[in-house]
Amino acid sequence: MNANNIPEIFGSMVFNDKVMKERLPQPVYQDVKNAMDNGTPLTHESAKTVAVAMKEWAIEKGATHYTHWFQPMTGITAEKHDSFIEPLGNSEVIMKFSEKSLVKGESDASSFPSGGLRATFEARGYTAWDPTSYAFVKDGSLYIPTAFCSYGGEALDKKTPLLRSLETFNKEALRILKLFGKTNVKKVMPTCGTEQEYFLIDKSVYEKRLDLIHCGRTLFGARPSKGQELEDHYYGAIKSRVSAFMKELDLELWKLGVYAKTKHNEVAPAQHELAPVFTSINIASDQNQLTMELMKSVANKHGLVCLLHEKPFASVNGSGKHDNWSISTDTNENLLDPGATPSENAQFLLFLIAVISAVDKHQDLLRISVASAANDHRLGADEAPPAIISIYLGEELEDILSSIESGAQYNAKKKVQLKIGVSVLPPIPKDSTDRNRTSPFAFTGNKFEFRMVGSSFNVACPNFIINTIVADELKEFADILENAVDFNASLNELIKTKIKEHKRILFSGNNYSEEWEKEAKKRGLLNLKSTVDALPLYTQKKNIELFERHNVLSENEIHSRMEILLENYSNIVHIEALTAIDIARKHIIPSIISYQTFLLKEIKLKQNYSSKLSGRLEQNLVSTISDLADKFYEALEKLDADEKKYSKTWDSLKKAKFCKDSLLKGMQTIREYADQMELLIGKEFITFPTYEDILYSVKY
Repeated sequence: MNANNIPEIFGSMVFNDKVMKERLPQPVYQDVKNAMDNGTPLTHESAKTVAVAMKEWAIEKGATHYTHWFQPMTGITAEKHDSFIEPLGNSEVIMKFSEKSLVKGESDASSFPSGGLRATFEARGYTAWDPTSYAFVKDGSLYIPTAFCSYGGEALDKKTPLLRSLETFNKEALRILKLFGKTNVKKVMPTCGTEQEYFLIDKSVYEKRLDLIHCGRTLFGARPSKGQELEDHYYGAIKSRVSAFMKELDLELWKLGVYAKTKHNEVAPAQHELAPVFTSINIASDQNQLTMELMKSVANKHGLVCLLHEKPFASVNGSGKHDNWSISTDTNENLLDPGATPSENAQFLLFLIAVISAVDKHQDLLRISVASAANDHRLGADEAPPAIISIYLGEELEDILSSIESGAQYNAKKKVQLKIGVSVLPPIPKDSTDRNRTSPFAFTGNKFEFRMVGSSFNVACPNFIINTIVADELKEFADILENAVDFNASLNELIKTKIKEHKRILFSGNNYSEEWEKEAKKRGLLNLKSTVDALPLYTQKKNIELFERHNVLSENEIHSRMEILLENYSNIVHIEALTAIDIARKHIIPSIISYQTFLLKEIKLKQNYSSKLSGRLEQNLVSTISDLADKFYEALEKLDADEKKYSKTWDSLKKAKFCKDSLLKGMQTIREYADQMELLIGKEFITFPTYEDILYSVKY
């Protein structure tokens, strides 16, 4: 790859602004821009012209098919491909793509999760073109980003609530900016940058692990003798196979207009990270879905497997997706940029307080936005934030807020140079505050980093919730300030009042400590440790009223999403239980028996050879393994019996609780005994790759 060609390659497979300018008549181009920037609907004539231009461009790029690319509640993307060919008669065809094909598609929605929104026989679902996210060509098809809804108009996807939340956020933020005299701003856009963590392992070891194939995580596996203790993998030299994968991934992402920027080794062995440049949230969400898809397909080309599970391996770090959320205007102003003197920047402080207030009021929704069976294993373990929501602001901003609350004069600390102690190095300006990597929701200069999001998550979910809860605070603030007799006095009083009401959510210490858990409880903060604890709060009256107030979700849509998430949780845990039972019976028990048989033969051989050879080593091993095997088998029988209860007719919440309290605990119990035995059994008797084999499978 020639670096000089990257500007030409970047976005070459995207029907982007540059392509539209070149291929569309000016009035049509302007019509599309108005749709993208202001939400105005395209005229039929403009849509026809766009369809023709898009088809011709896509065919030039090698496309023979088109697909409406959407994001159902399955957690992955969906696509149905139709060719451009249209019969002409006399066994001839033409390549055709109509306005209707572009704007609207129809899909059998009966097999996609609906959470009770519709009966099974109600099969019709619609995909609607989202002109705010660019179409692109991949694998010989034109991909058209779309929303997905039911026959009755209910959202069946993850994109629709995000688009709705962007509209309400824009509306309320503009009201605030107008109060500060920013009448030239026409659009306010939340932006996002998603740091994507993942594991890469050799395909040969993956194919021998049924748990990785079915569940994405290892259900058994003793801790390796060397894990991440030395922290030598973090930012270390990238192995050649991994580097080759990363280079091809970058190239494919750049072709699709994804701003892939940073790549490095992460903390755990075989763990890595990719981070893009910030962009608008809707595009960032679509591009992150593309990134995850390409990670898997490119890895396969290199004889590797990309694992996106939040906790594929016990005892080492899990994988997150740090969601960096900020706010920008169409005049290129970052509304979360404190500026040189944040204590005097009233506009910044008001938006900052809106976020603080929103996060404190809606801790439950933020926790729900990252809730899944997989992420439950990660949160609070090995570097991941705990399940308690808190905000880290840093010393300078906390001092500013404290002074506002108390009414005292804020004295800014003088900026200092960082003293490294090496004369040849230039002086480095020291930041006003350190970073806190244990915080779930940390302010990092001009953005908030939501670190609880799981690696496999669609970031549309946490972001539509952040957008909505902050928009709700902005609405409240605008309602107060628009009617204020004295704007400045009301503004000062509003900021002061909100600091007092919501300062409990601010915490700068170690979020991993037991002391913080106790302190958080005293403050009245929620500690929703599992998905099953969190999801029932989705349908609280305050949450229904919030989403309906901003037309983001209806009450029915909220109930359906909770049902889908609970069902997904139960299905995942049930699949894991069945897989664990299968591995236990077909792999672990035969390994135990084979090794014990080997040891007993050794004992008998020694005793036959000489009465002085007691075979004490072998006898102790047989005794220890036999004791563990009995406990293992007893726990396995219980898990097997519990699994058979799964098919009972329970409501979704009871079923999820049963999975958490019985199946998960049962799996953990048999794992503990199996992992202890793995450390005692000879390697040649173990029938699947160990952690040592997997984590160090990519050797060069």
